[in-house]
Amino acid sequence: MPEAKEPAVAEAAPADAAKPKAAAKPKAGAKPKAGAKPKAGAKPKADAKPKAAAEAKPPVEEAKPAEGEAKPANDEAKPAEAKPAEGDAKPAEEAKPAEGDAQPAEEAKPAEGDAQPAEEAKPAEGDAQPGDAAKPAEGDAQPAEQEVHEMTELTGLFVEKPDNACATTGKNITFTAKVDSTNLLRKPTMKWLKGKWLDLGSKAGKHLQFKETYDRNTKIYTYEMTMIKVVAGDAGGYRCEVTSKDKCDSCTFEVSVEAAHVEESQNILQAFKRSDAGEDEGDLDFSALLKAAKKKKEQPKIDEQDVWELLKTAHPSDYEKIAFQYGITDLRGMLKRLKKMKVVEPKKCDAFLKKLEAAYSVDKGKRMVLTVEVADPDVQVKWLKNGQEIKQSAKYILEASGNKRTLIINKCNLADDAAYECVIGDDKCFTEVFVKEPPITITKLLDDYHVVVGERVEFEVEVSEEGAHVIWMKEEEELTRDQTHKYRFKKDGKRHCLIINEAQLEDMGMYFVYTNGGHSKGELEVEEKQLEVLQSISDLTVKATEQAMFKCEVSDEKVTGTWFKDGVEVVASDRIKMTHFGRIHKLVIDDVKPEDAGDYTFVPNGYALSISAKLNFLEIKIDYVPRQDPPKIHLDTTGSMVSQNTIIVVAGNKLRLDVEITGEPAPTVCWMKGDKVISDEEGRVRVENKKDMSSFVIEGAEREDEGNYIITVTNPAGEDKAKLFVKIVDVPDPPENVKCTSVGEDTAVIVWEPPKFDGGAPIKGYLMERKKKGSSRWTKLNFDIYESTTYTAKRMIEGVMYEMRVFAVNGIGISQPSQNSKPFMPIAPTSAPTRLIVDDVTDSTCTLKWLDPDRIGAGGIDGYIIEYSKEGDTEWVQANKDLVERNGYTVRGLPVGEKLNFRVVCVNIAGRSQPATLQQPVTIREIVELPKIRLPRELRTKYIRKVGDKINLVIPFQGKPRPVAIWTKDGEPVDPKKVGVRNSNVDTVLFIRSAERDHTGKYTLTVQIENMEDKASIDIRIVEKPGSPIGVKVTDVWGFNAALEWGPPSDDGNCDITGYSIQKADKKTMEWFTVYEHNRRTHCTVSDLVMGNEYMFRVYSENFCGLSEEPAFSKNTATIAKTGLTINQAAFKEKDMSSSPKFTQPLIDRSVVAGYSTAISCAVRGFPKPKIIWMKNKMIIGEDPKFLMQNNQGVLTLNIRKTSLFDGGKYSCKAVNDLGEDVVECKLEVRVIQAEKVE
Repeated sequence: MPEAKEPAVAEAAPADAAKPKAAAKPKAGAKPKAGAKPKAGAKPKADAKPKAAAEAKPPVEEAKPAEGEAKPANDEAKPAEAKPAEGDAKPAEEAKPAEGDAQPAEEAKPAEGDAQPAEEAKPAEGDAQPGDAAKPAEGDAQPAEQEVHEMTELTGLFVEKPDNACATTGKNITFTAKVDSTNLLRKPTMKWLKGKWLDLGSKAGKHLQFKETYDRNTKIYTYEMTMIKVVAGDAGGYRCEVTSKDKCDSCTFEVSVEAAHVEESQNILQAFKRSDAGEDEGDLDFSALLKAAKKKKEQPKIDEQDVWELLKTAHPSDYEKIAFQYGITDLRGMLKRLKKMKVVEPKKCDAFLKKLEAAYSVDKGKRMVLTVEVADPDVQVKWLKNGQEIKQSAKYILEASGNKRTLIINKCNLADDAAYECVIGDDKCFTEVFVKEPPITITKLLDDYHVVVGERVEFEVEVSEEGAHVIWMKEEEELTRDQTHKYRFKKDGKRHCLIINEAQLEDMGMYFVYTNGGHSKGELEVEEKQLEVLQSISDLTVKATEQAMFKCEVSDEKVTGTWFKDGVEVVASDRIKMTHFGRIHKLVIDDVKPEDAGDYTFVPNGYALSISAKLNFLEIKIDYVPRQDPPKIHLDTTGSMVSQNTIIVVAGNKLRLDVEITGEPAPTVCWMKGDKVISDEEGRVRVENKKDMSSFVIEGAEREDEGNYIITVTNPAGEDKAKLFVKIVDVPDPPENVKCTSVGEDTAVIVWEPPKFDGGAPIKGYLMERKKKGSSRWTKLNFDIYESTTYTAKRMIEGVMYEMRVFAVNGIGISQPSQNSKPFMPIAPTSAPTRLIVDDVTDSTCTLKWLDPDRIGAGGIDGYIIEYSKEGDTEWVQANKDLVERNGYTVRGLPVGEKLNFRVVCVNIAGRSQPATLQQPVTIREIVELPKIRLPRELRTKYIRKVGDKINLVIPFQGKPRPVAIWTKDGEPVDPKKVGVRNSNVDTVLFIRSAERDHTGKYTLTVQIENMEDKASIDIRIVEKPGSPIGVKVTDVWGFNAALEWGPPSDDGNCDITGYSIQKADKKTMEWFTVYEHNRRTHCTVSDLVMGNEYMFRVYSENFCGLSEEPAFSKNTATIAKTGLTINQAAFKEKDMSSSPKFTQPLIDRSVVAGYSTAISCAVRGFPKPKIIWMKNKMIIGEDPKFLMQNNQGVLTLNIRKTSLFDGGKYSCKAVNDLGEDVVECKLEVRVIQAEKVE
């Protein structure tokens, strides 16, 4: 079925700006891309018209008008006029914006100036693809975004910018930006923002992921932002901003979101539903199909602009007639658009000179300052937050300074994220404050766990803030609360826990926890449950009718088992009983018979494990012997006898050795261990004698029981002896001296010594465990026995402290753990040093310089090793014995004329890094450079300083070998007692601690290398204030004028006199007034003198340092003679200003909040100055530090610091002087406010 062509967007967009595809109309059955916003300020084409129906285009569906903004293409054309294309193409349905998303056309407001609203969209000609935008008309206003974009491209940091993209709901999408850091001094910082202010860095986690990589070869940083499972709300404008010190660059891009593809056959009825019919919305409307079959004569095209101009001037009763005449079918849309077109431009605000910005952003806990400038400096303003007036408090501070009005918000929290406005009468300005939460960091990392199947696991992490949002992941899969049958999540303040109640083998893996400021990982290892045999069964030798009992103990008391005899299951009977109590399993056989002898085995159910022992039946044979039969020892060599005279016993087990003895008469039995006779019949080691039987018993064999034993039997007929060696075997001692010998990025090499005692059995191998320092949970590193005493531990986290311990294993069991190793940290060697260069070369030395490695790691830097080799040789010679900590080194003692290669290696606890090698060999030969003085610009002219100033002149020079610097003054060597000189390889310093007049002169610097030299001169002049002028006198007086003359001072202060300052004084008052300043001549005329007064004059000389210390006074005076009439004035009568105190401003009742400071004020007048007395409840307030009393020109203020309930009451102020007194009173109420609820 052919698809309907999609018309182009009616809105115009700049040719070089990004064109979002979201503005294109969707096909039938598809929803428009959510959040699509046209560029603000773009001026649409006013004369866009639909193509004629004869062009066989599919009918364009009705679109909801954007309330006075751009109107869909079919405002003028009725559906009946559109001729459907051949085939079964369906009319496209009405475009429905997704709920909650911005309307596609609502934000396309015309720019100020001549931009007009769009009228009709013109479908794209040919096969125009969705998302194509019409070009702006000539003279249209350019969008604001384009201006910002042009400004940000000046620096050119971006080498690749994110492109506009169209995402599909439920899918992932990645945006990439690349920054060239070749010319940057610092690492650039990237911010991803939505709109203008919303920083997406704090939203990192489940939905947004950020990645940063660096290519050392190209010096290019690559930044990626990935949206996981895009939703409709992700549509809109985005911005990425990169900053590095004083450089900044940003770029914008648009993201549109379209719904996932749905089969058109399933949504075919959607094409016929109304979308903008008010209460009829959703009803099916097939009129488009019916009317499309009709043919109608082509009507002449009417300029749409004329239609709207006609509607704007027409009476409302004529709207329907005009709409019918010009084919407008959507009357509701027409009225809405017409209403928008008639909106009067808002009156320009004259109250504000500078308004608030559109939005502000502040970090949580910081201070926010909002400032406006008003036209009237005396006007009062109101600040509102979400429509509520803000009052002065410790949280909100209102300030007024001149024509500036400021609102300060202290310690911003999430409740301060709101809309604010400043109001002056009917004028307002608005802004929005966004409060950003600081990144949440992880303060306690995850531990590794090693458990068996069925055990409980609890991963615990601590973060920097309470109530923080964390995300738990296993490998790359997020763990959610929906998986409650397996995982539980727990929060306790800053602690966050992930709990696995019963761990299974499939739970094994790496677990991660993410915050918006960091992450941590921990490994979970799960192994099958191992059953340990705590006590094995022992071989038994019993006689007929005696009882045989096999007893064993396993580690799990829930385990059941089966007993077998010679491979056949044992069946319980009255004589054979099997019991299970806790971890102990017993098989008891009463009245033992010969057929009970055999191999008995206990097999735990569910485990590939068996415990075996042998039951030996001792058959007693009675033979007739002579009465004088010598004694005979019949020693059974079966069972625990491993040889003819050795018995092996596991430590802790019981040994019972029954020895049959014959002889007539009954022989005497003696047991001995070495030279000691064993005669005890009770105790742990004892001998039990019966007729024809002697039993040697050891209960709970210990290591000291090992040794040679002798049994001796005697009777009158003779003697018999037998020697036995009892060997006690046990678990070995713990290994010793466990230590870490080397580390890598995530590995560590551990060595240890074998145990001193192997338990009497060969050591089979070792088991290793590790844990993080400070943790109590150990993690197994191997399940199979490891035979070597050197082990490489892997999969460790760099920068984390670890401890190790080792177990020894022999045939008996596992030893106790060794002592913990000293804590160690997996650390990788650093990368190679960077920017290795040759700084200087002489006949025997070479000076190298370099920078620190790009990657240092947690191990830091211990120092550097410098090596060199001859060209073509592969053997490197170390130049420094000790590590060099500086980033420079001079290699000495090199052969002259040799070509040498140099390299530098960085060393830390992890070892040597890769070397940084010079690309070209260096020839060891002195570089000759002519001496040259680099005289600073300010020293090329006369250098003037005042007496007492400090002089410190640094003159750089160059030359090789090192030049010799010589200073002279006026041709003579400088006096080291007066002038200090310091020389180095590259500069010389001339310094004078306190300049004097005699330091003035011409200083010459000479730099010499053998017979070559360079010179530079500096003219230094030390100046001070001049002396007084000479011979000041009045040379003539006429009218109201006097003429003065004087001579220049004898001491000009070592610099030119720049002028004179002349002052006059009436001899009656002797008050001096300046007549002339900076007068350059040595004479002047003083005018406007007062008749009848006699005047004196004085003159100051002036130079670079200022006026002279003392003036020169005139030797004679100038008298201005009186002329004319004499005026007799009446004596002035002084008015009596005395008055009794009277308050001009009373005290005002106040109500304050407890804990805040307050002040009460009044004003008083009276003469003489009255005495002020402050009283509380008729009691005089004394020198109490809580109260501060102030009097400023009669304005009286009482400040009360941090009020409490006890400060409430009646306050009065009394003013008293000799003429009377006056009192004013007020009431102060102190109230306690409950804690404000956070909105």
